[in-house]
Amino acid sequence: MRCIFQQSYNDKILVYFSTMKKAIFNWSGGKDASFALYQILQNKNYEISALLTTFNASNNRVSMHGVHRNLIAAQAHQIGLPLHPVLLPADIGMTAYNERMNDKLESYKDQGIRHCIFGDILLEDIKAYRDRRLKRVKMRGVYPIWQQSTLELAQRFIQAGFKAVVVSVNGSQLNRSFAGREYDQAYLADLPEQVDPCGENGEFHTFVYDGPIFEHPVSFEKKDIVTKCYEQEVENDSTRGNDANGDKEVTYYFQNLVKYSG
Repeated sequence: MRCIFQQSYNDKILVYFSTMKKAIFNWSGGKDASFALYQILQNKNYEISALLTTFNASNNRVSMHGVHRNLIAAQAHQIGLPLHPVLLPADIGMTAYNERMNDKLESYKDQGIRHCIFGDILLEDIKAYRDRRLKRVKMRGVYPIWQQSTLELAQRFIQAGFKAVVVSVNGSQLNRSFAGREYDQAYLADLPEQVDPCGENGEFHTFVYDGPIFEHPVSFEKKDIVTKCYEQEVENDSTRGNDANGDKEVTYYFQNLVKYSG
């Protein structure tokens, strides 16, 4: 509980307290983060100090989303919260990453912030990793949409008036035509049965440009669709006589968005 302001009345000092907990919101710019923030802002249990976003330092883009920093900044402006960017080298290892983020969390804790909010839904290993890292600095994770039905979340997101465009597609799950499309009922209807409606397994990522958390829509233009290939470590099938890990090349399609300048 914090004192938020004082007021004099008939020679008495009235002190007003807030029961809201100070928190940092981990912001990707996508639909899950947007809907989680929507829930948090409605419940009024947390005071969001800032949106925290990590960017690839070499291109100023959100990794695996491919969205440029200036569009994320435009989102933050329309939401009315400060953006705290963290620039990371493209080839940063997990040890260095953990150290960098630990320092950032310690700086927040020094400001009286004890909670970090995430838009995770189903992936237990990611949540467990986050909670372990937060426990090291005596902070707690908050997961507003955790373990909710992804189909229901997708429907509620659209029904709430959010608008998003698909900016990244995993080519092993979806073909190129899904990149650049609006995330709407037609998109959900066209998804193959094995693809999660929220892309919870990394099948696709989105950029949200309008909705109830925005004062005005974020203006942008679609440019080309960029194809990139990445080597990902996979476990080889032991029935083939090889128990060692191997690499396979996975293709991703990125819809390039630029901030509207007209």
